[in-house]
Amino acid sequence: MTPFSLESVRGAVNAKAVNAAALDNSGGREVFFTGVSTDSRTIKAGELFFALKGDNFDAHGFMEDVSRIAAGAVVSRKVASTREGFIQIEVDDTLQALQRLAAHARGIRPLKVIAITGSNGKTTTKEMAAAVLAKKYTVLKTEGNLNNHIGLPLTLLRLGGTEDAAVLEMGASKAGDIAELCEIAAPDIGILTNIGPGHLEGFGSMEGVRAAKLELMDFLSAKTIIVNGDDDFLMEGVTQKNKTLKKEIITIGIEKDADISGRIITGMDTTALRAAIMFPNGQEIDVTIQSGGAHNVYNALSAAAAGYLMGVPREGISQALCEFKGVAMRLEHREINGSMVICDFYNANPASTANALKELARLKKDRAVAVLGDMLELGPHAEQYHRELGRWMAAQPVDLFIAVGPLMKMACEEFKSAREALGMHVNGSSVCAASAVEAGRMLKESMSGATVLIKGSRGLKMERVLE
Repeated sequence: MTPFSLESVRGAVNAKAVNAAALDNSGGREVFFTGVSTDSRTIKAGELFFALKGDNFDAHGFMEDVSRIAAGAVVSRKVASTREGFIQIEVDDTLQALQRLAAHARGIRPLKVIAITGSNGKTTTKEMAAAVLAKKYTVLKTEGNLNNHIGLPLTLLRLGGTEDAAVLEMGASKAGDIAELCEIAAPDIGILTNIGPGHLEGFGSMEGVRAAKLELMDFLSAKTIIVNGDDDFLMEGVTQKNKTLKKEIITIGIEKDADISGRIITGMDTTALRAAIMFPNGQEIDVTIQSGGAHNVYNALSAAAAGYLMGVPREGISQALCEFKGVAMRLEHREINGSMVICDFYNANPASTANALKELARLKKDRAVAVLGDMLELGPHAEQYHRELGRWMAAQPVDLFIAVGPLMKMACEEFKSAREALGMHVNGSSVCAASAVEAGRMLKESMSGATVLIKGSRGLKMERVLE
């Protein structure tokens, strides 16, 4: 992060007041903060702490510890300080102050910002796009899952002054979230990966999900939008909205004509896929996508589109995509006791779970075992989507289904009924577990020589299956 002066921080966050006595203790020198933090456990000397408040926490309660280390804090109420010279900047809302400072940091330097949102594939697309752009530019990217109203500002506040581009993931759980993030980041290019039934508790319907993601198109700064042209539901919304917005729309796709299209050539081995990518100028590149899965070809196409628009040479795009190893906990391939295990612990919704099961079917050698945990945050649609998944799975080449959690138990019921209707053998083909640990004990007895998929929402802690 480029150090911020006290005065620039006050101006950016519209501070009401500052502890004048603390300023006097600076010896008349201008004060600079070396970084920002919202976590009292990891605060470093010289940093500026933002005392955030939520429904179940209030960081003002940790200010005594913070004041021993940090150079200052942004607070919504003055608190007693144990260290002479500790600076407190008082504001109405500390979260808004953090966001304003991040917007200020983004605006004071020339920077191309690529914003990525959608129901699935955001993180992988972000990592691929950052790798592609890094072949020509110095790139800042979202780290981990810092893709929300707190994480995105913290990402922008890591800008060091040498970056040419930023690749930012934008998550949303309700209407208005993407708009809020765009106000801070002012993206130049947007990527819409797809629309699926995720976070329905907050959005209410698929139409609500789409409307929220399409908030990305509303910002004047985002003149170009990269869109998955094979997603009919997404394209319907984009086309309708663009009648008035008149954005430059760049489509990517495998199944339909697209501005930047992909063709899956063949599977290279048990994990990789070889694909061709065709650009509008007639050039073509071959890439080996080591993380596998047809859905990752879409992610690679979006990343390639970003690189193409930013002038990255095609050799650089190809090299970056071929070198990409995948993202931890997302369709991560491991060999355990002679079995191929596909670890997809990060999260789950109906679309991502179906994609993971297709990958299981593609990699199956002898037996296929699916260990699936509940898909959470589907609101009143939860039972419907789990039962639909069970019926669909019955026709897939899954030899054993281990269901974890009360919702996936419903999928297991439908799986059995559908297989009976298809005249298939059902004894021993499915079993229910109360926890990931119990599922692990069941799997241990059945995994020898099998290809195994383990997937579920984070609340199920599906990584514990492997304990």
